[in-house]
Amino acid sequence: MNVKKSHIQIRTTKRQEFYEITEEIRKIAKESGIQEGIITVFSPHTTAGLCINENADKDVLTDMIYGLDKAFPDDPKFKHMEGNAHAHLKSINLGSTLSLILSDGLIEMGIWQGIFFCEFDGPRDRTVKIHIMGE
Repeated sequence: MNVKKSHIQIRTTKRQEFYEITEEIRKIAKESGIQEGIITVFSPHTTAGLCINENADKDVLTDMIYGLDKAFPDDPKFKHMEGNAHAHLKSINLGSTLSLILSDGLIEMGIWQGIFFCEFDGPRDRTVKIHIMGE
């Protein structure tokens, strides 16, 4: 069993935005030399998340932010002193970890899928950690 670790640095520029990181993760997977295994992608941030979703139509991402804002609005009744409780709720809704299948050196994904880092409390400097295990 081989293990490779890496990370991606992201400097977000907006309060909320989805940043596609698919190509960076594909590059890390290729450079790992691992052909068969599992890739774990992890965000160590409590006001950001990760997701796999459509990467062909950017309106999908706009709609996702709109839908998350409707589900988790910035409400003045929240008690959290930093004023970003809605960002924490969005983060736990999407989650902080993704598991991807690596087969024949390629990430198995649908044709319209992309991997996204989801910023909900930017702009900030962020890190995404990648852990690849396999042969």
